Amino acid sequence: MNRFIIVGFVVLAIFNVARAQELKLWYNKPAERWEERLPLGNGLMGMMPDGKVLDENIVLNEISMWSGSAEDPNNYEAYKSVGQIQQLLFEGKNDEAEKLVNQNFVCSGAGSGYGRGAKVPYGCYQNFGFLNFYHFIEGNVTNYHRELNLKTATAKTRVTANGINFTREYFTSFHDNVGVIRLTASKQKSISFTLGFYRDENVSDYKIDNDYITVQGRLPNGKEDHGLKFASQIRVVSKGGERKNHDNQLIVKNADEVLILISSSTDYYGHDPLTYVQQKIRANSTKSYVALFERHEKKYSQVFDRVQLHIEDREPKSNVPTDERIAAFFENANQDNGMAALYYQFGRYLSIASTAPELEDALPPNLQGLWAHQINTPWNGDYHLNINAQMNHWGVEVSNLSEYHMPFIKLIRRLSKEGTKTAKAYYNAPGWVSYMMTNVWGYTAPGEEASWGASTSSGWLCNHLWEHYLFTEDESYLKEIYPVLKGAAEFYQATLVKDPETGWLVTSPSVSPENAFKLPNGKVTAVVMGPTIDNQIVRELYEALIKASQILGLNDSFIDTIKHDLKSLPPAVVISHSGRVMEWLKDYPEVEPQHRHVSHLYGLYPANFISPISTPEWANAAKKTLAVRGDEGTGWSRAWKILFWARLHDGDHALEILRQLLRPAFDTSGKAGAGTYPNLFCAHPPFQIDGNFGGSAGIGEMLVQSHDGYIHLLPALPSTWKDGSVKGLKARGNITVDITWKNGVVTDYNISGKKGKQVELLVNGRRENRVI
Repeated sequence: MNRFIIVGFVVLAIFNVARAQELKLWYNKPAERWEERLPLGNGLMGMMPDGKVLDENIVLNEISMWSGSAEDPNNYEAYKSVGQIQQLLFEGKNDEAEKLVNQNFVCSGAGSGYGRGAKVPYGCYQNFGFLNFYHFIEGNVTNYHRELNLKTATAKTRVTANGINFTREYFTSFHDNVGVIRLTASKQKSISFTLGFYRDENVSDYKIDNDYITVQGRLPNGKEDHGLKFASQIRVVSKGGERKNHDNQLIVKNADEVLILISSSTDYYGHDPLTYVQQKIRANSTKSYVALFERHEKKYSQVFDRVQLHIEDREPKSNVPTDERIAAFFENANQDNGMAALYYQFGRYLSIASTAPELEDALPPNLQGLWAHQINTPWNGDYHLNINAQMNHWGVEVSNLSEYHMPFIKLIRRLSKEGTKTAKAYYNAPGWVSYMMTNVWGYTAPGEEASWGASTSSGWLCNHLWEHYLFTEDESYLKEIYPVLKGAAEFYQATLVKDPETGWLVTSPSVSPENAFKLPNGKVTAVVMGPTIDNQIVRELYEALIKASQILGLNDSFIDTIKHDLKSLPPAVVISHSGRVMEWLKDYPEVEPQHRHVSHLYGLYPANFISPISTPEWANAAKKTLAVRGDEGTGWSRAWKILFWARLHDGDHALEILRQLLRPAFDTSGKAGAGTYPNLFCAHPPFQIDGNFGGSAGIGEMLVQSHDGYIHLLPALPSTWKDGSVKGLKARGNITVDITWKNGVVTDYNISGKKGKQVELLVNGRRENRVI
């Protein structure tokens, strides 16, 4: 007989921690490519060691390392052409409307520099620099091993040479915000190396003074003045041996043990970076490695250990190197359930490692989290707002990392202020609007071309504001973000136009992100009125604002206005003659039926309009849409499809897409395609971290869902995940969920939250009502 447990704040132990799969990435060879390195980060600093035996290189990052500066890229004449653009769309002359958009409805100035923005005001996220070691190790090397331990957020490299065991340990301290490297050996006086710092450009001062390397520089701001200042200090503390400086390198000979401390920062935070890094090094130089590690591990584990996942394996594969394990999982995902658990927790690890929510001015993870090895990171390493920055945060709520949503939410609130200028410039409208990309400087204008730069993002961003409330039920927070929700709704309410054929109120001009279609005259275009994603987003925003007003007990007359307009919005889903969800108001022929974006299924995920239970007809149309779109695509596109199939309650299909997401990115010739790199980074290609976050979110969604008015336990459990347990997932309503299952059936569960709260659940196909 099944046993169900429900408590208030008392946590029942239904999860055996000892059974959890080992949460390590490990390899039996050094990294030859950047995408094989192991990522360490504390939300501010990042390190990526390659683990080479002799000439070791460590990539250094700092999340505020941005060139560029604040600018006003709005075209304040744009609103004068919007009426003509809309009239052309009314007449079905989308191609002519697109020409006008490209002439008048784009940004002024250089915009993002078409993704090469390092030297223009838009700027780009940049690599901080490199630590270069040359280790003096003689003899044949054996017993090579390197690993990343997700439980402790540490990396390690071990080698044996001439009978001596050498160990290197690395972490970026969550407590002290310093990078820490310890070198030890099994024989005294065995550690010798040279150490230097290198950066391709913008270093103005480089000094070595006894144990210290100090670096200063300034990034370009795209104008005549200089941009952000940056600084780093590295200190080498050795036991035994001797040290000297030569040719911009610090040399250590015959030491017993060496501790290296690294601090990096910029003046983005309002402090002098040199003073800051000197203080950090000074404050931590007297601490032992053990003390530094214990402080770091304690703070990190308090967050990471909130969720534990075990999926039973017949034969655990943790003894297989991770690169080989990825390849084996792609060949047969049913033979390594532990790989799914590892990938899920790796996504959580990356969230924790790539932003620092406790800081008021913390930056959210960008397109690469905080890990970059280039000056001009691909696509500027910015925040793409037509899915990518959003996907970076899809898993944080369900995975019990709610506070890691806050840096993104704060960014959205900043954009809402700058976006009032953009609303005026392009529509002469109230409220605020943002388009498909932004940076740390608050960019809200459209991009350089209509086909990708003309989709608004402000409504989609509001989904994150609202979802955070739904998970936390924090009414003080809701009161703070209500004006942001309202401002976004005010813009749409003022700018929607009536489609002459249907009478529906729709956005105009717009695009279905990055996709195009054929007109009856055979021309290919992207600009339309009312793409399905816009219709779903506006409806979702209006409904959220109405609910927020009710919760807060506001007497807001604007609510009556949008209640009235809701009746004239298009349905969330319109089904085409082919039985699929229509992407545009008209059933245009698709240029690329398997396009990577599946924006018209926004209503399936992240929104909740499409459900196998409450709207089965729409769910069937979504399945047909996905069948035509196909299971492949870029890395992040595959991650989105995991979430789609999870929401459609098809766990086996979700697992199949997870298998394809973990396709080894490098082929035998070394060319990269979509999938997963050897270090588990997601390949667009190139690397984009959104696929990691989306894939991890998809696994969470397979285990628990709460968007459809109840908490659904194991809604999309793959048939091969027969036995397992999970502890610490979150459901909407600020409810913590623990589940144990056997043969695919829930055998135990525990929900905790506010005492007295009424909760409806779906467990093993049965509805249950409980009171916590």
